Amino acid sequence: MFKWFGMVNFTPYTRVAEFAAHLKDGRIMASRCSACGARSFPPRADCAACMAREFEWMEISGRGTLHTFTTIAAAPTGFERYAPYTVGVVDLEEGGRALAWLGGTIPSGEIAIGMTLQLVPRIEEDVEEIRVFYSLERPGTTWSKAGAATVGERQAPPAAAGARRREQV
Repeated sequence: MFKWFGMVNFTPYTRVAEFAAHLKDGRIMASRCSACGARSFPPRADCAACMAREFEWMEISGRGTLHTFTTIAAAPTGFERYAPYTVGVVDLEEGGRALAWLGGTIPSGEIAIGMTLQLVPRIEEDVEEIRVFYSLERPGTTWSKAGAATVGERQAPPAAAGARRREQV
């Protein structure tokens, strides 16, 4: 299921593969250790606190506070067509941090450390194989299918090759 992120995964099996299936269904999920109750996002197969292997899934709100951000003008290989683009790290209310593209609901001039944001699941089905990802948006933004960016609209790009170019506001 990790191929849905559009990147090659050299790990043939992972116990947290269901994360992609939950994201496809519009849910942001974390893992909770069955032994000690420690929560983790992104999900972990082994508990960082006690190293237990058993965990359960828990849905989280995705709400958090922007910890840091950067605009990437010189993109790494495979992401050149999206540059410039902005990514941010958010401290989640339920614990953990997420790194994600800043989506179209946040104008570039309004991005500020400490602002409240929300992880929002996205799915692109207009390609040969579906792609899932999440973006950082204004609180209250709901899950939606990824669509074509209109002129002047910033949108988190799909993870797949051949995806539409992200436009800067």
